[in-house]
Amino acid sequence: MVDTPQSPVAPAAASRLWTTGIGPGLAVVVFLVMAGLHPDLAGEMIAAATVIGIGSWILSRRAQQQAVAPQPATAFVSETPTPATAALLDEVFEALTDPVLVISGSEADDFAGRRVVLANREARDLFRIQRRGSLLVSVLRDPAVLEAIDEALFGRVSRSTDYATAGARPRHWRALTRPLPAPDSTPMALVVLRDETDVRRMELMRVDFLANASHELKTPLASLSGFIETLKGHARDDEKARDRFLDIMSAQADRMSRLVSDLLSLSRIELNEHIPPAGRVDLARATMDVIDAVSVLSQEAKVTVRLEHPGGSTPITGDRDEILQVVQNLVDNGIKYSPAGGETVITLKGPVTLEEAQAAAMPGAQRLPLLTPDRESGEVRYMAVTVRDNGPGMAREHLPRLTERFYRVEGQKSGDRPGTGLGLAIVKHIINRHRGGLTVESTPGNGAAFTAFFPAAGRHDAGMTVNRTT
Repeated sequence: MVDTPQSPVAPAAASRLWTTGIGPGLAVVVFLVMAGLHPDLAGEMIAAATVIGIGSWILSRRAQQQAVAPQPATAFVSETPTPATAALLDEVFEALTDPVLVISGSEADDFAGRRVVLANREARDLFRIQRRGSLLVSVLRDPAVLEAIDEALFGRVSRSTDYATAGARPRHWRALTRPLPAPDSTPMALVVLRDETDVRRMELMRVDFLANASHELKTPLASLSGFIETLKGHARDDEKARDRFLDIMSAQADRMSRLVSDLLSLSRIELNEHIPPAGRVDLARATMDVIDAVSVLSQEAKVTVRLEHPGGSTPITGDRDEILQVVQNLVDNGIKYSPAGGETVITLKGPVTLEEAQAAAMPGAQRLPLLTPDRESGEVRYMAVTVRDNGPGMAREHLPRLTERFYRVEGQKSGDRPGTGLGLAIVKHIINRHRGGLTVESTPGNGAAFTAFFPAAGRHDAGMTVNRTT
């Protein structure tokens, strides 16, 4: 990688690191990084870094006073390390799995003087910067982290700061800032970013699970408790009442079972949401499998499920089980809200552009993107599946909340449409993991259409038109 010309401060500081102390300097960096990564060994690591720093300073002073070449020493404390040692330390720095930055500063009030002296591979990939020379404020803009870096540079204070990056898949970091011994009077600091996204996500999942589960389980549990008390009391010998109450209790138990199953499914999906899938799935084949699976349900509801597909393969990058869950949840909703004798239509299209994937499926209806993928360099093609029903539809004010947990449109919560209110929340999180998108269109009295689209994978073969009905 070629470094671009920058202010002389950063290149000069980097040059001094490499030419006047690469062995002890990078060794100190490595031990300080290890101290941040392993708090239980922090004392030993910092002590080792201190010994190396003091030892290298003593050797330097002795060499200057005696004006003789330094005697051979160990690889990590020699004043002039061998090329093999320098290469090894550089590989260690590059191999660290956390983003690591070495920052230099000139004056406390010179914000443009704070530059990245060194950045390892993880830091370069995260911030899309070069190895050295970048302006700090163009890399990190969080005020708390910048303040912590200033305290390390000019106050010699170590701190730990929370840092979050926004986007469709936000990430939470712990920024560890430490002052570094400089080869001259230039202040220097170490910044290590520890990814705590999984920890934060698990904590939020735990809190949400307790709050939502306790709220949603309270009603069926109260119903079960009430009927049990009634059966133990005056309805003990009433055969008709006993049978009716047992049927209601069975339905409530089924409701609790579905709720717990959906909550666990949602928690599992959220846990891996930041990890993109690596499998390959044919969206058309997965959709036909779902149609076969819901055939009994559609016959009971007297709703026709029809597939419109131009033919050919529709490969996407994804997890097959999760893709099946997305399509099935959307089709289940279509069947649930279509009247008896109605029709749920599934339409496949692709490969298409992002604009074509988000195009209207119900002209004249209210349309809202519930999830939009991040735009990437180059044109990404998508495979889209649209599920449209002819049910009661929804007003515009309900659309933004459809993917909230437990949200159900007022007036559509009757016992004829049982559900947990988690289906669309699960759909959104799965699509987000697959770097796809989700849109909804609806008009009161004229049904609704949901379109889910996923990044296409590989080649797409032409084929015969498929029109399947169950």
